[in-house]
Amino acid sequence: MIRIERSPVHGTGLFAERDLVAGERMGEYAGRRYTARQAARREWDQALTYVFGLSDGSVIDAAEGGNETRHFNHSCEPNCEAYEEAGTRGLQEIVFYSLRAIRAGEELFIDYQLEVDASMPDTAYRCACGSRLCRGTMLSA
Repeated sequence: MIRIERSPVHGTGLFAERDLVAGERMGEYAGRRYTARQAARREWDQALTYVFGLSDGSVIDAAEGGNETRHFNHSCEPNCEAYEEAGTRGLQEIVFYSLRAIRAGEELFIDYQLEVDASMPDTAYRCACGSRLCRGTMLSA
């Protein structure tokens, strides 16, 4: 359903292998889980991360044991969205769905809506999506 390839927006991207309908489930975010306490104590690479935060403060780090969903790039006008859902093992999961019909070959995007440490300059989170609705940052609006 999805494939990884070079992105014209940024590095590696995720692309639709076939046509997708609006609301189609594309998979869940996989990786090593850290509790909120473990995540707070860990030194994270600020240059490139595959960390997705959950509402309970825990995180999933797709750099360790992740899958292809870690390659969603950011867009201020996304065609996909991430939802937190109850998983089968009693843990919350991040699951991705298409927001609209998507043609085969189209790059898949989510809006990162980043919330970061105030010590980092906003310029470190510039957006390169090129959307007509681009807000110029990957930070939460």
